[in-house]
This record gives sequence, structure tokens and C-alpha cells, in this order.
Amino acid sequence: MTNADPLAPLAELPGVAAASDEAREALGRAHRHRTNLRGWPATAAEASLRAARASSVLDGGSLQLSESGGLDPILAGALRVAEALEGGATSLIGVWQRAPLQAIARLHALAAADLADDERLGRPRTDAGIGRRLELLADVVTGGTQVPAPVLAAVVHGELLTLEPFGTADGVVARAVSRLVTIASGLDPHGLGVPEIYWMRQTGDYRAAARGFSSGTPDGLTAWLLMSCRALHAGAREALSIAAATSS
Repeated sequence: MTNADPLAPLAELPGVAAASDEAREALGRAHRHRTNLRGWPATAAEASLRAARASSVLDGGSLQLSESGGLDPILAGALRVAEALEGGATSLIGVWQRAPLQAIARLHALAAADLADDERLGRPRTDAGIGRRLELLADVVTGGTQVPAPVLAAVVHGELLTLEPFGTADGVVARAVSRLVTIASGLDPHGLGVPEIYWMRQTGDYRAAARGFSSGTPDGLTAWLLMSCRALHAGAREALSIAAATSS
């Protein structure tokens, strides 16, 4: 007897299946753009940079280098994370598929290197329940669900964002792991999409939707999942604009 898929009800919430399909189709179009068929390493690098900058802003960091050329520590961490994920880095994907908590810890060590003491890097807080929730998340992503990749990416993102397991750089890590899910699942294998820009431009709605996710109510979960799918769709449009600019 097999256990029921714990995320299956989320994929059945109103509008989620259609929004998930639309996000997948949009990312597929981006990958089929003539520039991305062979020139994807260049467009992936630009997408990675834009993603890092937007993710930094969402965590209260800078969008770009200072006039002196110095790096804000949040932006520096986001850029390190982006480099680790750029182009669909196979080493990190392998770790994610085999030991997701190890991959999350590695991303936190990169994101928070200038924000936390060395002994805290990659180590979740010991608050009651955090370890168990991370274990449940790991169980889900290592074969515990068959929901579409956009739904899984949204759930992982929402859980890490609202659980704040490390106490530093949690937003950067959450968005990076969401990106890792889209890469590892084949939804966006080269990491060409930039949903982070959508979330940055809709910061208020992003925060409100995250609170809705944390509430666990059907309406709150639906709002978060739909926003996540919209972000993937918008990120695919950003990917097309990068490809067009690269080919011109």
C-alpha cells in the first residue's frame, strides 16, 4: 500500500493546473528560441545575474555594485548562489536529487557567507519543529510527490521562505531552491527564466502571498501557487527578451 501524495490536493486547487501548464509552455517557448538552441550559455549567464540582483533586493540588499565597486553582503551572497546554479549546474542538481537538505545547506553557506558566523553556515536553527519540517520537505522532493514542477517549486519556495530555517539569507535561499527545482525537474533545464524579477516588482503581493501560503488555508495556498506560476510565466518572457537582445 502506497502513501497518498501529500501535495496532490494543491494541484487541484482552482486555476492551478491551468496556470502550471501555461508556465511550462512559456518556458518551453523560451528554450526553443533560436538564440537559446545553441547560445543558451550566454543567455543563462545573463538570466542568472538578473535573478541574483532581484533576489538580493527582495532580501533588503542592493540591486547593483556600489560606485566604489564594493559588494553589499546580501548581493554578494546572491551572486555566489547564482554562480552555483548558472546554466543548470549538474553537480548541485545531483546533490539535490540525492540529498536535498545538503544542497539547501550548501546554498545557505554561499548566500550567508558574509552575514553569519562560520559555524552557522548551512546549519538550520534548532527551534522546535524546524528540523522535522525540513525532513518532510526532503521526503517530498525525493519522490514523495508527482505534482507538476511549477507546483513543487512553489511549495519548496514557500516553505523555505516562511519557515526561515536559518535566520539569515532565507529569502535568497528559498528562491534559489525554487530555481533549482525548475532546473532539476527539466521545467527550465538551463535556468533561462527569471521569475525573481516579477517577485521583485510585486514585492507587496509577494509578501502577502507568502503569508497566505503560511496560513495553510485553501485561499492562501491558491494565491501563492497562482502567483508563483505567473512569476514563472513572466520569467519566461524575460528569457525571451534576453535572447532577443543577445541575438540583435
